[in-house]
Amino acid sequence: MLPWRRALRAFTAALLMTGALTLTPTATADTASSAASAASSRGWNDYDCKPSAAHPRPVVLVHGTFGNSVDNWLVLAPYLVRRGYCVYSLDYGQLPGVPFFNGLGPIDKSAEQLDGFVDKVLAATGAAEADLVGHSQGGMMPRYYLKFLGGAQKVNALVGLAPDNHGTTLLGLTRLLPHFPGIEDLLTTKTPSLADQVAGSPFLTKLNEGGDTVPGVRYTVIATKYDEVVTPYRTQFLNGPDVRNVTIQDLCPVDLSEHVAIGILDRVAHHEVANALDPAHATPSTCFS
Repeated sequence: MLPWRRALRAFTAALLMTGALTLTPTATADTASSAASAASSRGWNDYDCKPSAAHPRPVVLVHGTFGNSVDNWLVLAPYLVRRGYCVYSLDYGQLPGVPFFNGLGPIDKSAEQLDGFVDKVLAATGAAEADLVGHSQGGMMPRYYLKFLGGAQKVNALVGLAPDNHGTTLLGLTRLLPHFPGIEDLLTTKTPSLADQVAGSPFLTKLNEGGDTVPGVRYTVIATKYDEVVTPYRTQFLNGPDVRNVTIQDLCPVDLSEHVAIGILDRVAHHEVANALDPAHATPSTCFS
């Protein structure tokens, strides 16, 4: 195989990695409905839930690229429900004619979907504010909602698990884009969110102009140094007031979670999510969390 073809194949594989490893596709509309019902039966997406005095804000979970509202949260959602939270998750970023895979549409439009969903959750629960927890794109996209769509008035905290806040070089592979005419156009027209997430994209430039944060919102970023998708991993971190940046290996040196596992399976990371949602009652995160 020619060297440039090998490079292009590697680039494509890296783009697909975050979702392909996590998604169990839903084959039909009936299956999707069943999945939503399954989520409700596990205690989340229950619109009869009323926040308690101990946990007065509902938690909205925001999946990553190629993800969905159920598969991304099969561990974390029940984990939070057991701790007394009202928990909700949405699907966003659907493309016409592309079934199964979400989080592919233009990110500014996905933020509009999040806006509507948060309004729905607040109306159902009677809460004044929500807390947001997102994985990968789902940890970065809400920042557009907070900054440009009035979300800061409705959100107390944003917790990002491996969020691509400043884009990704995908181990430097995105530097190949200028050498392949038409590839950037393909990403923009067919999978806009992938183009939006490339470091230096117009979307990210707009998002990060004037500072990473907005007043009135607490931010937590939970990253792993073994992240193979959002690279370098420290680009996930935010600068500004009311920000806490966490590297999971500082809490558990033997934690080997990479980009997918930190959002889907990692109990240390999930304990840090709980701490971020209720900092007044935070407890130390260890390898045994």
